Amino acid sequence: MRNRLLGVALPALVLAAAVPALMLPVVAMAQDAAPTYQQPPAPIAQILDAKPNPGVSVSPDRKTLLLTDRSNLPSIAELSEPMLRLAGYRINPRNNGPANSRVSWLTGLSFQSIGGGAARSVSGLPANARLTNAAWAPDGKTVAFLVNVPNGLELWVADVAQAKARKLNGPMVNAASGSGFSWLPDSSGLLVLAVPTGRGVAPNVDHPPEGPIITETGGQAAPVRTYQDLLSNAGDEALFNHYFTSQPTVVTLNGRARTVGQPGVILGLSTSPDGRYLLQTRVKKPYSYVVPARLFPTDVVVTDLNGREVHRVADLPLRDNVPTPFDAVAPGPRSVQWRADADATLVWAEAQDGGDPRNAAEVRDRVFMLRAPFNDRPQVLLDLKERYAGTTWGRDDVAIVDSRWFNTRHETRTLVDPSNPGQGRVLVDRNYQDRYNDPGSVMTEPNARGRSVMRFNADGSKVFVEGNGATREGQYPFLDLMDLKTGQSERLWRSAQGEYETVVGVLDENGRKLVTYRESRTDPANLRVRDLDGGVTALTAFPDPAPQLAGVSRELITYTRDDGVELSGTLYLPAGYDKGRDGPLPLLMWAYPAEFTDAAVAGQVVDTDNRFVRPGGSSHLFLLTQGYAILDNPTMPIIGRDGAEPNDTYIEQLSASAKAAVDAVVALGVADRERIAVGGHSYGAFMTANLLAHTDLFKTGIARSGAYNRTLTPFGFQAEQRSYWEATDTYNAMSPFTYANKVNEPILLIHGEEDDNSGTFPVQTERFYAALKGNGATARYVVLPLEAHGYRARESVGHTLYEMGAWLDRWMKPAATTGQE
Repeated sequence: MRNRLLGVALPALVLAAAVPALMLPVVAMAQDAAPTYQQPPAPIAQILDAKPNPGVSVSPDRKTLLLTDRSNLPSIAELSEPMLRLAGYRINPRNNGPANSRVSWLTGLSFQSIGGGAARSVSGLPANARLTNAAWAPDGKTVAFLVNVPNGLELWVADVAQAKARKLNGPMVNAASGSGFSWLPDSSGLLVLAVPTGRGVAPNVDHPPEGPIITETGGQAAPVRTYQDLLSNAGDEALFNHYFTSQPTVVTLNGRARTVGQPGVILGLSTSPDGRYLLQTRVKKPYSYVVPARLFPTDVVVTDLNGREVHRVADLPLRDNVPTPFDAVAPGPRSVQWRADADATLVWAEAQDGGDPRNAAEVRDRVFMLRAPFNDRPQVLLDLKERYAGTTWGRDDVAIVDSRWFNTRHETRTLVDPSNPGQGRVLVDRNYQDRYNDPGSVMTEPNARGRSVMRFNADGSKVFVEGNGATREGQYPFLDLMDLKTGQSERLWRSAQGEYETVVGVLDENGRKLVTYRESRTDPANLRVRDLDGGVTALTAFPDPAPQLAGVSRELITYTRDDGVELSGTLYLPAGYDKGRDGPLPLLMWAYPAEFTDAAVAGQVVDTDNRFVRPGGSSHLFLLTQGYAILDNPTMPIIGRDGAEPNDTYIEQLSASAKAAVDAVVALGVADRERIAVGGHSYGAFMTANLLAHTDLFKTGIARSGAYNRTLTPFGFQAEQRSYWEATDTYNAMSPFTYANKVNEPILLIHGEEDDNSGTFPVQTERFYAALKGNGATARYVVLPLEAHGYRARESVGHTLYEMGAWLDRWMKPAATTGQE
């Protein structure tokens, strides 16, 4: 069966090539019968193996920092632990948590006072502990987390005052669908999704099938996106039931555990802010083989703390017929949540246009509120002309409702008075892709119950607003105070010229004392306390994680496309490079296209000169250590003008952007036209294949984890909302698979064997490679065992960087290195 435990046996690394004999360089890449993982050259391997700096979290009471030691890249052996793919999830059946490819383990915890002093390591942890999901208690006195043990995930807590950890008595946590626990509002304990006591062993699904698998349509259109990891048979259903069934349980800090109600397949569980009710999202049969679990038939119910149902919010049917446009939603209540600033008030949205944006409607979404005891009719908080995108709660007379419309890239933020619902005042009306004119967002903080609410000033008349501060010269984050009556803002602070400093927390009621992260071009990010009236106090001193790259030069370059659109990219040059002495370098362009509705917004340029940049993972920037220049993120905007769909001219705009980038680096004298490569990951890989098929601008290309045949994603992809049957010519024209016979430059294809990204199934690269091979192209195809869309294992990351460097050396270095041009 498809969902047998994956990864028990480690498959061999797959390397394939189709290279005409006359084109082979003298020094060819190894083609062993049984390939093994290769190490990238120095100093890349040393950088990959360096210990990462810890993560940092500020306590709700703004008195303490939690420092979390992070594990380095996991080994391929860790990724080879068993994995099940069920209803859109990937889980580890050993511990009933997420698969190892989806979790970054912590290895230790420390507490540090914001008032100063050294960090205190948390004692009492198991030897060689692997932790995850660290979460502050609302009162800031305790941190809860999960510890990975051989038979599951245990719930532990660490006391701030004593810096000591201990295990809580209670059941194993079921973290298959999320974190597995949340704090009670009064910090006395935790609400846990527990593995049911006496669950027993998993069902045996490894037996001959009892009959065919049959699905049938009902004569109505049911378009769905290209989802991954779906259920496919009765055995999958049995496994899904086994691993996703949880028992709601309250576990107190004194070690007492009490079950709440009945077990079930629960994908959402939260307490009301006053701690009196539970909001539960329970999935039920019949399950589907065409959509993930979040679209299965679902009961959304409110229960008391004994598990007795007190209100049914929704009984949702199977939602496998949602239209494909991105502004489409399922009918019925959605985004059901507790109001953060009230005792027990439900909030949700319902489409008023049937969920289909193609239907004419003055009101698209209606937002409802319903207070406990849930006996009255719901109140209408606000009617929206766009799709509901969430609410920032403040207090009984202040909230901000956000709505968006993807098709126009438009957003509206409306100030409402929840005590007098039904109307509001527009605060923000903008194109959400417009970085230059982004007013920022209202700052939130956890309240005494641990719920995220607006941060008010001392007299409650104003709210703090934080923003990225994007300008042509760079991003300079800021902190404002916005008057709620007038909507006018006062600038309190802005990051200094040449620095990038972001606000982590406001320590006083008037915004004069801040915790910030500060970095510059030469200084790594570190935490500090910034007193706007009296100086700065350093809190951390994290070192440069890759000092080998300190001498690399970085410059934002700007240039113009033939149609007048302004473009930009960040040009990196290796340490010690001198243009006058060394001349043009081999250069790699690494890019990712983006769609826009406004040419002016598409052409916005933001410098990164004030940022500290170091590569990690399988970053292309590591190639700077091997003598390559890199043009990073040369903008490739695809613009829809005057109501036209951007992708109808995708190839023309993409080619024009690439030509402008090539012309720019050649004009600067840092590259020559015969030694420029193009590469990208995911949609950037798709871009790469198209540029090799439709232009002769590049010597070679590197395409990682891409999609190349758009007929395999027929109900939309990336920002394309139309189906294949609505835009057949566009789908075909955008598919490099269609033009595999036109790819006349060498291409390196890399793909994770277990890619989990919608649309980029590994078969995309497999069939594209077959098409290239059949048409006599020069290609190399590398399959990374056990890897998902992003590569995690140390062996996989190292080998990816080895492949990229060796491939570019093969086709881009001069004859003295390779033996042949």
